[in-house]
Amino acid sequence: MFNRSILIQLKEWKNSPHRKPMILRGARQVGKTTIVNALSREYDNFLSYNLEIPEHLVLFESANHLPDFIVKLFAFSGKPRKNGSTLVFIDEIQNSPKTISLLRYFYEEYPEIHVIAAGSLLENIVDIKFSFPVGRVQYLPVRPCSFAEFAVAVGGSRYTEILYDRQLATISHDRLMDLFNQYLIVGGMPEVVQVFSERRDILAANDIYETLLQAYRDDVEKYVRGNKLSETVRFILERGWYKAAETISLGNFAGSAYKTKDVGEAFRLLQKAMLLELVYPATSTDIPILTETKRRPKLIWLDTGLVNYAAGIRNEIVRSQNILDVWKGRIAEHIVAQELLTLNNKISQRRAFWIRGKGGESAEVDFLWTVDSKIIPIEVKAGHNSRLRSLHSFIDRSQTDVAIRIWSNPLSVDDVITVNGKKKFRLINLPFYMIGHLEDIVREYI
Repeated sequence: MFNRSILIQLKEWKNSPHRKPMILRGARQVGKTTIVNALSREYDNFLSYNLEIPEHLVLFESANHLPDFIVKLFAFSGKPRKNGSTLVFIDEIQNSPKTISLLRYFYEEYPEIHVIAAGSLLENIVDIKFSFPVGRVQYLPVRPCSFAEFAVAVGGSRYTEILYDRQLATISHDRLMDLFNQYLIVGGMPEVVQVFSERRDILAANDIYETLLQAYRDDVEKYVRGNKLSETVRFILERGWYKAAETISLGNFAGSAYKTKDVGEAFRLLQKAMLLELVYPATSTDIPILTETKRRPKLIWLDTGLVNYAAGIRNEIVRSQNILDVWKGRIAEHIVAQELLTLNNKISQRRAFWIRGKGGESAEVDFLWTVDSKIIPIEVKAGHNSRLRSLHSFIDRSQTDVAIRIWSNPLSVDDVITVNGKKKFRLINLPFYMIGHLEDIVREYI
Protein backbone atom coordinates (compact mmCIF):
# COMPACT_ATOMS: atom_id res chain seq x y z
CA MET A 1 0.00 0.00 0.00
CA PHE A 2 1.24 3.50 -0.81
CA ASN A 3 2.01 6.05 1.91
CA ARG A 4 -0.58 8.60 3.01
CA SER A 5 0.43 12.11 4.09
CA ILE A 6 -1.71 11.80 7.22
CA LEU A 7 0.94 9.47 8.61
CA ILE A 8 3.17 12.51 9.15
CA GLN A 9 0.52 14.04 11.43
CA LEU A 10 -0.01 10.76 13.27
CA LYS A 11 3.72 10.41 13.91
CA GLU A 12 3.71 13.93 15.35
CA TRP A 13 0.80 12.86 17.57
CA LYS A 14 2.77 9.79 18.67
CA ASN A 15 5.71 11.94 19.77
CA SER A 16 3.70 14.74 21.35
CA PRO A 17 3.93 15.18 25.14
CA HIS A 18 0.32 16.45 25.03
CA ARG A 19 -1.05 13.45 23.19
CA LYS A 20 -4.66 12.36 23.84
CA PRO A 21 -6.58 9.35 22.50
CA MET A 22 -7.09 9.98 18.80
CA ILE A 23 -10.45 9.71 17.04
CA LEU A 24 -10.10 9.22 13.28
CA ARG A 25 -13.16 10.60 11.52
CA GLY A 26 -14.07 9.82 7.96
CA ALA A 27 -16.40 7.95 5.62
CA ARG A 28 -16.29 4.23 5.03
CA GLN A 29 -13.28 2.95 3.09
CA VAL A 30 -11.18 6.12 3.10
CA GLY A 31 -8.31 4.09 4.55
CA LYS A 32 -8.54 4.54 8.32
CA THR A 33 -7.60 0.95 9.20
CA THR A 34 -4.80 0.80 6.64
CA ILE A 35 -3.32 4.05 7.95
CA VAL A 36 -3.31 2.76 11.53
CA ASN A 37 -1.69 -0.49 10.43
CA ALA A 38 1.06 1.52 8.75
CA LEU A 39 1.54 3.61 11.89
CA SER A 40 1.77 0.45 14.02
CA ARG A 41 5.23 -0.23 12.59
CA GLU A 42 6.45 2.62 14.80
CA TYR A 43 5.46 0.71 17.96
CA ASP A 44 6.86 -2.21 19.92
CA ASN A 45 3.35 -3.49 20.72
CA PHE A 46 0.25 -3.22 18.54
CA LEU A 47 -3.18 -4.45 19.64
CA SER A 48 -6.04 -4.14 17.17
CA TYR A 49 -9.72 -4.74 17.93
CA ASN A 50 -12.91 -4.43 15.91
CA LEU A 51 -16.07 -4.00 17.97
CA GLU A 52 -18.22 -5.45 15.21
CA ILE A 53 -16.64 -8.79 16.17
CA PRO A 54 -18.74 -10.15 19.08
CA GLU A 55 -15.76 -11.47 21.07
CA HIS A 56 -13.99 -8.13 20.86
CA LEU A 57 -17.15 -6.28 21.89
CA VAL A 58 -17.64 -8.52 24.93
CA LEU A 59 -14.00 -7.96 25.93
CA PHE A 60 -14.37 -4.17 25.97
CA GLU A 61 -17.83 -4.23 27.54
CA SER A 62 -16.33 -6.20 30.45
CA ALA A 63 -13.72 -3.52 31.18
CA ASN A 64 -13.81 -2.31 34.79
CA HIS A 65 -10.47 -1.87 36.52
CA LEU A 66 -8.19 -0.36 33.88
CA PRO A 67 -4.88 -1.97 34.99
CA ASP A 68 -6.50 -5.41 34.92
CA PHE A 69 -8.15 -4.62 31.59
CA ILE A 70 -4.82 -3.75 29.96
CA VAL A 71 -3.48 -7.14 31.07
CA LYS A 72 -6.60 -8.70 29.53
CA LEU A 73 -5.98 -6.92 26.23
CA PHE A 74 -2.56 -8.50 25.88
CA ALA A 75 -3.78 -11.90 27.05
CA PHE A 76 -6.67 -11.84 24.57
CA SER A 77 -4.36 -10.89 21.70
CA GLY A 78 -2.08 -13.84 22.39
CA LYS A 79 0.92 -11.56 21.99
CA PRO A 80 3.65 -11.25 24.60
CA ARG A 81 4.05 -7.73 25.93
CA LYS A 82 7.39 -6.29 24.89
CA ASN A 83 9.20 -3.46 26.58
CA GLY A 84 8.56 -0.17 24.85
CA SER A 85 5.64 1.66 23.26
CA THR A 86 2.10 0.31 22.82
CA LEU A 87 -0.63 1.30 20.35
CA VAL A 88 -4.21 0.11 20.87
CA PHE A 89 -6.56 0.48 17.89
CA ILE A 90 -10.31 0.23 18.49
CA ASP A 91 -12.29 0.07 15.25
CA GLU A 92 -16.08 0.45 15.00
CA ILE A 93 -16.07 1.98 18.48
CA GLN A 94 -19.60 3.30 18.01
CA ASN A 95 -20.86 -0.18 18.93
CA SER A 96 -19.89 0.33 22.57
CA PRO A 97 -20.82 3.46 24.55
CA LYS A 98 -18.83 2.03 27.45
CA THR A 99 -15.67 1.90 25.34
CA ILE A 100 -16.19 5.50 24.24
CA SER A 101 -16.31 6.50 27.91
CA LEU A 102 -13.22 4.37 28.57
CA LEU A 103 -11.12 6.68 26.40
CA ARG A 104 -11.00 9.32 29.12
CA TYR A 105 -9.44 6.86 31.56
CA PHE A 106 -6.72 5.94 29.09
CA TYR A 107 -5.95 9.65 28.87
CA GLU A 108 -6.07 10.31 32.61
CA GLU A 109 -4.53 7.12 34.05
CA TYR A 110 -2.46 5.50 31.28
CA PRO A 111 -1.21 8.21 28.89
CA GLU A 112 1.72 5.94 27.96
CA ILE A 113 -0.77 3.65 26.19
CA HIS A 114 -1.45 5.24 22.81
CA VAL A 115 -5.07 4.79 21.68
CA ILE A 116 -6.66 5.37 18.28
CA ALA A 117 -10.37 4.81 17.67
CA ALA A 118 -12.42 4.89 14.50
CA GLY A 119 -15.79 3.82 13.16
CA SER A 120 -17.58 3.77 9.83
CA LEU A 121 -20.72 5.30 11.40
CA LEU A 122 -18.93 7.27 14.07
CA GLU A 123 -20.03 10.62 12.72
CA ASN A 124 -23.67 9.98 13.45
CA ILE A 125 -23.14 9.23 17.12
CA VAL A 126 -20.73 12.03 17.98
CA ASP A 127 -23.56 14.53 18.32
CA ILE A 128 -26.61 12.29 18.57
CA LYS A 129 -26.28 9.26 20.83
CA PHE A 130 -23.19 9.43 22.94
CA SER A 131 -21.01 12.04 24.55
CA PHE A 132 -17.32 11.75 23.78
CA PRO A 133 -14.97 12.68 26.64
CA VAL A 134 -14.73 16.41 25.96
CA GLY A 135 -11.18 17.71 26.28
CA ARG A 136 -9.75 14.22 26.69
CA VAL A 137 -9.67 13.13 23.06
CA GLN A 138 -8.54 14.73 19.82
CA TYR A 139 -9.79 14.35 16.28
CA LEU A 140 -8.23 13.96 12.86
CA PRO A 141 -10.16 13.72 9.58
CA VAL A 142 -9.29 10.99 7.08
CA ARG A 143 -10.28 11.89 3.55
CA PRO A 144 -9.78 10.37 0.09
CA CYS A 145 -6.30 10.64 -1.42
CA SER A 146 -5.13 14.03 -2.63
CA PHE A 147 -3.66 14.47 -6.09
CA ALA A 148 -0.16 14.53 -4.57
CA GLU A 149 -0.78 11.13 -2.95
CA PHE A 150 -2.27 9.80 -6.19
CA ALA A 151 0.71 11.06 -8.21
CA VAL A 152 3.21 9.27 -5.97
CA ALA A 153 1.11 6.08 -5.87
CA VAL A 154 0.76 5.95 -9.65
CA GLY A 155 3.90 7.69 -10.91
CA GLY A 156 6.45 7.09 -8.17
CA SER A 157 8.23 9.17 -5.55
CA ARG A 158 9.89 11.41 -8.16
CA TYR A 159 6.58 13.29 -8.39
CA THR A 160 7.01 14.52 -4.83
CA GLU A 161 10.06 16.51 -5.94
CA ILE A 162 8.44 17.66 -9.18
CA LEU A 163 5.32 18.98 -7.45
CA TYR A 164 7.36 20.90 -4.88
CA ASP A 165 9.68 22.48 -7.44
CA ARG A 166 7.79 25.02 -9.55
CA GLN A 167 10.42 25.10 -12.28
CA LEU A 168 10.32 21.31 -12.60
CA ALA A 169 6.52 21.42 -12.51
CA THR A 170 6.39 23.93 -15.36
CA ILE A 171 8.79 21.83 -17.44
CA SER A 172 6.65 18.76 -16.66
CA HIS A 173 3.32 20.55 -17.21
CA ASP A 174 1.91 18.26 -19.91
CA ARG A 175 2.89 15.15 -17.97
CA LEU A 176 1.36 16.51 -14.76
CA MET A 177 -1.88 17.51 -16.49
CA ASP A 178 -2.13 14.03 -18.00
CA LEU A 179 -1.67 12.57 -14.53
CA PHE A 180 -4.24 14.96 -13.07
CA ASN A 181 -6.74 13.91 -15.73
CA GLN A 182 -6.23 10.32 -14.59
CA TYR A 183 -6.84 11.43 -11.01
CA LEU A 184 -9.97 13.26 -12.13
CA ILE A 185 -11.36 10.00 -13.52
CA VAL A 186 -10.12 7.61 -10.83
CA GLY A 187 -10.68 9.78 -7.77
CA GLY A 188 -9.05 9.29 -4.40
CA MET A 189 -10.62 6.25 -2.75
CA PRO A 190 -7.50 4.36 -1.57
CA GLU A 191 -8.42 0.88 -2.77
CA VAL A 192 -9.32 2.23 -6.21
CA VAL A 193 -6.03 4.17 -6.38
CA GLN A 194 -4.12 1.03 -5.41
CA VAL A 195 -5.78 -1.08 -8.11
CA PHE A 196 -5.27 1.60 -10.74
CA SER A 197 -1.59 1.99 -9.82
CA GLU A 198 -1.10 -1.76 -10.30
CA ARG A 199 -3.18 -2.35 -13.44
CA ARG A 200 -3.58 1.07 -15.13
CA ASP A 201 -7.12 0.06 -16.02
CA ILE A 202 -9.98 2.13 -14.65
CA LEU A 203 -12.50 -0.59 -15.52
CA ALA A 204 -10.68 -2.91 -13.12
CA ALA A 205 -11.98 -0.76 -10.27
CA ASN A 206 -15.66 -0.99 -11.24
CA ASP A 207 -16.36 -3.72 -8.69
CA ILE A 208 -14.80 -1.58 -5.96
CA TYR A 209 -16.92 1.45 -6.86
CA GLU A 210 -20.03 -0.72 -6.93
CA THR A 211 -19.20 -2.31 -3.58
CA LEU A 212 -18.65 1.11 -2.02
CA LEU A 213 -21.93 2.51 -3.31
CA GLN A 214 -23.81 -0.55 -2.14
CA ALA A 215 -22.16 -0.37 1.28
CA TYR A 216 -23.31 3.23 1.67
CA ARG A 217 -26.86 2.19 0.77
CA ASP A 218 -26.74 -0.78 3.14
CA ASP A 219 -25.64 1.53 5.95
CA VAL A 220 -28.90 3.46 5.72
CA GLU A 221 -30.56 1.33 8.39
CA LYS A 222 -27.66 2.10 10.72
CA TYR A 223 -27.80 5.82 9.96
CA VAL A 224 -31.47 6.41 10.62
CA ARG A 225 -34.61 5.32 12.39
CA GLY A 226 -37.93 5.62 10.60
CA ASN A 227 -39.14 4.57 7.17
CA LYS A 228 -39.61 8.07 5.72
CA LEU A 229 -36.10 9.25 6.57
CA SER A 230 -34.55 5.96 5.43
CA GLU A 231 -36.35 6.30 2.14
CA THR A 232 -35.12 9.86 1.65
CA VAL A 233 -31.52 8.95 2.44
CA ARG A 234 -31.67 6.04 -0.01
CA PHE A 235 -32.99 8.35 -2.71
CA ILE A 236 -30.12 10.81 -2.20
CA LEU A 237 -27.58 7.97 -2.32
CA GLU A 238 -29.08 6.76 -5.61
CA ARG A 239 -29.84 10.01 -7.43
CA GLY A 240 -27.74 12.65 -5.70
CA TRP A 241 -24.56 11.82 -7.63
CA TYR A 242 -26.12 13.36 -10.75
CA LYS A 243 -26.36 16.68 -8.90
CA ALA A 244 -22.68 16.92 -7.91
CA ALA A 245 -21.33 20.51 -7.91
CA GLU A 246 -24.78 21.79 -8.75
CA THR A 247 -26.72 24.38 -6.78
CA ILE A 248 -29.69 22.43 -5.49
CA SER A 249 -33.09 22.95 -3.95
CA LEU A 250 -33.87 20.74 -0.97
CA GLY A 251 -37.59 20.65 -1.60
CA ASN A 252 -38.45 18.19 -4.40
CA PHE A 253 -34.75 17.37 -4.70
CA ALA A 254 -33.82 15.74 -8.02
CA GLY A 255 -37.45 15.69 -9.14
CA SER A 256 -38.68 13.83 -6.07
CA ALA A 257 -41.80 14.52 -4.01
CA TYR A 258 -39.81 14.84 -0.77
CA LYS A 259 -40.32 17.98 1.30
CA THR A 260 -37.59 20.42 2.30
CA LYS A 261 -37.62 19.31 5.95
CA ASP A 262 -37.18 15.61 5.11
CA VAL A 263 -34.46 16.20 2.50
CA GLY A 264 -32.63 18.59 4.82
CA GLU A 265 -32.59 16.05 7.65
CA ALA A 266 -31.35 13.31 5.31
CA PHE A 267 -28.57 15.53 3.97
CA ARG A 268 -27.49 16.45 7.50
CA LEU A 269 -27.12 12.77 8.39
CA LEU A 270 -25.07 12.04 5.28
CA GLN A 271 -22.95 15.12 5.93
CA LYS A 272 -22.15 13.91 9.44
CA ALA A 273 -21.07 10.61 7.89
CA MET A 274 -18.67 12.71 5.76
CA LEU A 275 -20.15 11.34 2.54
CA LEU A 276 -20.98 14.79 1.24
CA GLU A 277 -21.13 18.47 2.10
CA LEU A 278 -23.76 21.07 1.36
CA VAL A 279 -21.66 24.11 0.49
CA TYR A 280 -23.52 27.33 1.20
CA PRO A 281 -22.96 30.79 -0.29
CA ALA A 282 -21.79 33.97 1.40
CA THR A 283 -22.91 37.40 0.25
CA SER A 284 -20.38 39.40 2.25
CA THR A 285 -16.75 39.94 1.26
CA ASP A 286 -15.56 40.46 4.82
CA ILE A 287 -13.80 38.20 7.32
CA PRO A 288 -15.02 35.87 8.71
CA ILE A 289 -16.76 33.98 5.90
CA LEU A 290 -20.37 33.73 7.05
CA THR A 291 -22.47 31.48 4.85
CA GLU A 292 -26.23 31.88 4.49
CA THR A 293 -27.94 28.55 5.10
CA LYS A 294 -31.31 29.84 3.94
CA ARG A 295 -29.97 30.10 0.41
CA ARG A 296 -29.53 27.22 -2.03
CA PRO A 297 -26.34 25.17 -1.47
CA LYS A 298 -24.04 23.30 -3.82
CA LEU A 299 -23.79 19.54 -3.39
CA ILE A 300 -20.22 18.22 -3.09
CA TRP A 301 -19.61 14.50 -2.57
CA LEU A 302 -16.61 12.97 -0.80
CA ASP A 303 -14.93 11.73 -3.99
CA THR A 304 -14.99 12.72 -7.66
CA GLY A 305 -14.17 9.20 -8.85
CA LEU A 306 -17.34 7.93 -7.19
CA VAL A 307 -19.30 10.75 -8.82
CA ASN A 308 -17.92 9.83 -12.25
CA TYR A 309 -18.83 6.17 -11.81
CA ALA A 310 -22.26 6.70 -10.24
CA ALA A 311 -23.29 9.45 -12.67
CA GLY A 312 -21.83 7.65 -15.70
CA ILE A 313 -19.69 10.49 -17.03
CA ARG A 314 -16.26 8.86 -17.27
CA ASN A 315 -16.40 8.50 -21.04
CA GLU A 316 -17.16 12.20 -21.39
CA ILE A 317 -14.00 13.02 -19.41
CA VAL A 318 -11.88 10.66 -21.51
CA ARG A 319 -13.12 12.20 -24.77
CA SER A 320 -12.71 15.79 -23.61
CA GLN A 321 -9.74 17.93 -24.64
CA ASN A 322 -10.07 20.10 -21.52
CA ILE A 323 -11.56 19.08 -18.18
CA LEU A 324 -13.07 22.56 -17.85
CA ASP A 325 -15.49 21.60 -20.63
CA VAL A 326 -16.76 18.39 -19.02
CA TRP A 327 -20.28 18.35 -17.58
CA LYS A 328 -20.57 22.14 -18.08
CA GLY A 329 -17.50 22.63 -15.92
CA ARG A 330 -19.07 20.96 -12.89
CA ILE A 331 -16.64 18.06 -12.61
CA ALA A 332 -13.65 20.46 -12.65
CA GLU A 333 -15.30 22.45 -9.89
CA HIS A 334 -15.97 19.25 -7.94
CA ILE A 335 -12.36 18.06 -8.04
CA VAL A 336 -11.18 21.50 -6.92
CA ALA A 337 -13.59 21.32 -3.98
CA GLN A 338 -12.17 17.92 -3.10
CA GLU A 339 -8.58 19.15 -3.28
CA LEU A 340 -9.27 22.20 -1.12
CA LEU A 341 -10.05 19.97 1.86
CA THR A 342 -6.54 18.48 1.65
CA LEU A 343 -4.97 21.86 2.49
CA ASN A 344 -5.39 21.35 6.23
CA ASN A 345 -6.51 18.80 8.82
CA LYS A 346 -9.33 20.78 10.40
CA ILE A 347 -12.43 18.74 11.21
CA SER A 348 -14.46 21.96 11.15
CA GLN A 349 -13.24 23.07 7.70
CA ARG A 350 -16.16 24.02 5.46
CA ARG A 351 -16.07 25.21 1.89
CA ALA A 352 -18.02 28.24 0.68
CA PHE A 353 -18.79 30.18 -2.48
CA TRP A 354 -19.85 33.77 -3.05
CA ILE A 355 -22.89 35.32 -4.68
CA ARG A 356 -23.72 38.96 -5.07
CA GLY A 357 -26.57 40.07 -2.81
CA LYS A 358 -29.79 41.65 -3.98
CA GLY A 359 -29.65 44.25 -6.72
CA GLY A 360 -27.67 44.52 -9.93
CA GLU A 361 -26.53 41.70 -12.17
CA SER A 362 -26.01 38.24 -10.71
CA ALA A 363 -22.48 37.16 -9.91
CA GLU A 364 -20.99 34.00 -8.43
CA VAL A 365 -17.42 33.08 -7.43
CA ASP A 366 -16.80 29.34 -7.25
CA PHE A 367 -15.00 29.23 -3.88
CA LEU A 368 -13.82 31.41 -1.03
CA TRP A 369 -10.78 30.35 0.97
CA THR A 370 -9.14 32.02 3.94
CA VAL A 371 -5.36 32.42 4.02
CA ASP A 372 -3.84 34.29 6.98
CA SER A 373 -7.11 36.07 7.78
CA LYS A 374 -7.65 37.20 4.19
CA ILE A 375 -10.46 35.93 1.96
CA ILE A 376 -9.14 34.65 -1.37
CA PRO A 377 -11.70 34.26 -4.18
CA ILE A 378 -11.18 31.24 -6.45
CA GLU A 379 -12.58 30.73 -9.94
CA VAL A 380 -12.31 27.47 -11.90
CA LYS A 381 -12.32 28.80 -15.42
CA ALA A 382 -10.31 29.43 -18.57
CA GLY A 383 -10.59 32.46 -20.84
CA HIS A 384 -9.47 36.07 -20.98
CA ASN A 385 -8.94 37.90 -17.68
CA SER A 386 -11.56 40.52 -18.49
CA ARG A 387 -14.22 37.80 -18.73
CA LEU A 388 -13.82 36.79 -15.10
CA ARG A 389 -16.55 39.28 -14.29
CA SER A 390 -17.75 37.65 -11.07
CA LEU A 391 -14.20 37.61 -9.76
CA HIS A 392 -13.83 41.29 -10.64
CA SER A 393 -17.10 42.04 -8.89
CA PHE A 394 -15.88 40.36 -5.71
CA ILE A 395 -12.53 42.20 -5.80
CA ASP A 396 -14.27 45.56 -6.21
CA ARG A 397 -16.30 44.92 -3.06
CA SER A 398 -13.56 43.37 -0.90
CA GLN A 399 -10.36 44.30 0.90
CA THR A 400 -8.32 41.67 -0.90
CA ASP A 401 -6.06 42.35 -3.86
CA VAL A 402 -5.22 38.71 -4.68
CA ALA A 403 -7.40 36.22 -6.54
CA ILE A 404 -6.94 32.74 -7.97
CA ARG A 405 -7.99 31.30 -11.30
CA ILE A 406 -7.57 27.51 -11.50
CA TRP A 407 -7.03 26.27 -15.05
CA SER A 408 -5.26 23.75 -17.30
CA ASN A 409 -2.30 25.98 -18.27
CA PRO A 410 1.05 26.45 -16.46
CA LEU A 411 1.45 28.64 -13.41
CA SER A 412 1.50 32.37 -14.12
CA VAL A 413 0.68 35.63 -12.37
CA ASP A 414 -1.05 38.63 -13.97
CA ASP A 415 -1.51 42.19 -12.77
CA VAL A 416 -5.15 43.02 -13.55
CA ILE A 417 -7.46 46.00 -13.26
CA THR A 418 -11.11 45.23 -12.62
CA VAL A 419 -13.48 45.71 -15.55
CA ASN A 420 -14.85 49.02 -14.31
CA GLY A 421 -11.34 50.28 -13.57
CA LYS A 422 -11.85 50.58 -9.84
CA LYS A 423 -9.12 48.40 -8.49
CA LYS A 424 -5.82 46.66 -9.27
CA PHE A 425 -5.28 43.09 -8.14
CA ARG A 426 -2.91 40.18 -8.60
CA LEU A 427 -4.40 37.17 -10.41
CA ILE A 428 -2.62 33.87 -9.72
CA ASN A 429 -3.30 31.42 -12.54
CA LEU A 430 -2.89 28.06 -10.82
CA PRO A 431 -2.78 24.75 -12.72
CA PHE A 432 -4.98 21.99 -11.28
CA TYR A 433 -2.02 19.93 -10.15
CA MET A 434 -0.76 22.75 -7.90
CA ILE A 435 -3.90 23.22 -5.79
CA GLY A 436 -2.09 21.47 -2.95
CA HIS A 437 0.35 24.42 -2.82
CA LEU A 438 -2.33 27.09 -3.07
CA GLU A 439 -1.83 28.57 0.40
CA ASP A 440 1.98 28.77 0.12
CA ILE A 441 1.74 30.49 -3.26
CA VAL A 442 -0.90 32.95 -2.07
CA ARG A 443 1.28 33.94 0.91
CA GLU A 444 3.90 35.22 -1.51
CA TYR A 445 1.49 37.88 -2.76
CA ILE A 446 -0.65 38.93 0.20
